[in-house]
Parts: sequence; structure tokens; C-alpha cells
Amino acid sequence: MTQGNAVTGTQGRGAINPYAGMREVPGFTLSSSDIQDGEPLPAEVYAEYAGGSNRSPHLRWSGFPEGTRSFAVTCFDPDAPTGSGFWHWSVANIPASVTELAAGAGALAGSPGSELLPDGALTMPNEMREPSFTGAAPPEGTGVHHYWFAVHALSVDRIDVDPGATPAVMGFTMRDAVLARALIVATGEFGGAA
Repeated sequence: MTQGNAVTGTQGRGAINPYAGMREVPGFTLSSSDIQDGEPLPAEVYAEYAGGSNRSPHLRWSGFPEGTRSFAVTCFDPDAPTGSGFWHWSVANIPASVTELAAGAGALAGSPGSELLPDGALTMPNEMREPSFTGAAPPEGTGVHHYWFAVHALSVDRIDVDPGATPAVMGFTMRDAVLARALIVATGEFGGAA
């Protein structure tokens, strides 16, 4: 379990903080039965071609501010050797009454598990151009990667973003509505699912 805001929460571990240049917001509590802050990802959260199950982790959150009207969930790897990181998952328009996502909720629409997202939630295409969660698969020789799982508490019921837009566009669209952010930063490396 971790509490953290946009600037703190994982400092001191050598991770590139993708939120450091953004408006600082308060933190709240994010926990999981699958992943832990600062700990290696379990095999299930790796991509299938990397030896995993491509399963999004269980997430639960609490302590968000009054006035929260919806949530967004993202997973980003700033250590990917792309020059722009790698978006693994991005979901908008999660109702404020929802404070937990089951493991596997990031399944591709129509696949088993996709019904685990609440009605109205919008999954943006990840870097593989699929509206789902894609698991970790660090290339050989790229060291330890940091997977920033974030729940963003928003001041609006929904954000109006094209369903085919990138997670970066979603982040830009919701930036002024973010009231608080909760983080778990797990690690992964080549062969980590073995």
C-alpha cells in the first residue's frame, strides 16, 4: 500500500517520475493484492510473449478528496527505450462510486474479463493500439523498468476524449480536472516472468 502525490511516493529508487513536471496534487491510498510499491511485478502482469498472462492487476483505492466525481486509471513505463516511454493501460470515466478494479479488468473488449470494467468506462488504445491492458515485456539489456500504476481522482463526471486517442491525449484532456493522484510503482525486467 502506498500514498503518494505527483512528485513524491517513489523518490530515491532511481525511477524517472513521469508526473514531476505536472501540477502537484495531493495523494490518496492505492493498494493491490497483486502488486506492491517498489517490488517486482508478478509473472501474470507480464505480456504473454514475455512469459506472463497479460493480466491487469487488482487495484483498490480510498481516501480521495471530497468533490471527486470520477476516476481514471493509467499504467506507464517511462524506462521503455522509445524516447517517449510506453503506455500499458489507460481507462477514463470510471464512476466515483467505483473504488476497486478486479484483476483482469483490463481485458480487450469482448474478451473474458472485459465485463469487469464499470459501465461507461472508456479504455484508450495502449502502445500496441489495443483498447486493453498490455503486460510488461522489457527488452533484454534495458535494466529495471518502473511501472507507474496511477489512479487519478477527477472533478468531472467524465472527460470528453475521442475513444481512439492516445493515453497522452487523455492525460492532456483531464489535466485540469485532476484533484489527487494515488500511485503504486512496481518493477520489471527482461526475463522477470520466468
